[in-house]
Amino acid sequence: MARAQGEVSLAAKFRDGGTVLRRLRQSGSLKCLFPRNAGHALQAVLLNCAGGVTGGDRLSLAARAEAGTTLTLSTQAAERIYRASPGEQGRIETRLDVAEGARVNWLPQETILFDGCSLERSLTVELQEGAAVLLTEPLVFGRLEMGETVNSAHVLDRIELRRAGVPVYLDRIRLADDVQAQLDRPGVAAGARAMASLVYVAPDAAAQLEVLRRFLPCHAGASLIHEDVLVMRLLSSDSNEMRSSLVPMLNHLSQDGLPRCWNI
Repeated sequence: MARAQGEVSLAAKFRDGGTVLRRLRQSGSLKCLFPRNAGHALQAVLLNCAGGVTGGDRLSLAARAEAGTTLTLSTQAAERIYRASPGEQGRIETRLDVAEGARVNWLPQETILFDGCSLERSLTVELQEGAAVLLTEPLVFGRLEMGETVNSAHVLDRIELRRAGVPVYLDRIRLADDVQAQLDRPGVAAGARAMASLVYVAPDAAAQLEVLRRFLPCHAGASLIHEDVLVMRLLSSDSNEMRSSLVPMLNHLSQDGLPRCWNI
């Protein structure tokens, strides 16, 4: 069976007081669009022309923000992870390099996991001293309004942030077999069907802690794990509830606001 392969590599540079595209290479099913933006950031919107990810698919993104730039990356729509054949696995790899004095906003829309899916995903962020990043990763375990459940799946999701080679934030999520039963456990998700992680690395992270906490619903928490590293995680009953909590936080922290595709 044919499998989707897609790759995007891009870099942003500073020119004439703003952020512009230095280079772009794209191949296969993964494409990149650059909508007009009234703010200061260069916006790049990823589009998976394959319509989702299943076993054997491979997608990769490499993006670099050069000194003085602001780069915002998002996805045109929610990514869907479909049922995989036995022994096969979909893979998504993202690497972000942020130079001194640059900032990257990694703001993908939801990743929706379907029953029988198999996914290995990694997000690696390399920060230089003085670099800033805002990232979020929303996950949806089946669409509640459609009556979907995730009774069987294999998911390994990794996030790594390093500054000058030193680990700043490391996160691993591994779910296998009956995911719904695991999510129903009180010590895991207490029945939640959606989850979002947020990491904010910037000089004003400490000042934003109490502001962010005012946005939080009851099943969420935010902590300052370093003097300039703010981390938040929330659980929600479904994707709509999650978005209603997450969008105000991202609008507040992203400076230019969320890309327009979040509202379509």
